[in-house]
Amino acid sequence: MSSLKTIAQNKKAHHDYFIEESYEAGIELFGTEVKSIRNGRVNLKDSWCSIVDGEIFVNGMHISPYEHGNIFNRDPMRVRRLLMHKKEINKLYGTVKQTGYSLIPISLYFKDSRVKLQVGLCKGKKLYDKREDMAKRSAKRDIERAIKEQSRS
Repeated sequence: MSSLKTIAQNKKAHHDYFIEESYEAGIELFGTEVKSIRNGRVNLKDSWCSIVDGEIFVNGMHISPYEHGNIFNRDPMRVRRLLMHKKEINKLYGTVKQTGYSLIPISLYFKDSRVKLQVGLCKGKKLYDKREDMAKRSAKRDIERAIKEQSRS
């Protein structure tokens, strides 16, 4: 059994997109980046994935420079290559070419000692979809509150 330790999550992805499928990908990192990730200094908020020449890359992912890294630190916003099987990349490339689909990083985690990125195949939400989700959450919260009050008395 492998141990999973979540490092960062992209909560904005769940708010802005319908996540159709998710895939696990390795990520190509340098040593100081891994040390910075172990300290939890990573942000997935405005990141996205692109497929170029049969390779998949993550753009906009910010990994803060490691404090003790000096000259070995890399650019925090550099484009990083993801490691996936060629067949999976080709399948994703065909799907992303359809209108409205995007590849969005959902979470970053350690699987044993390796850093993995969960990539979601997403379709954008419209404003009314977001309002509907907020209304559902609010109704659920009100119901739970009412049940809690009922159990107290």
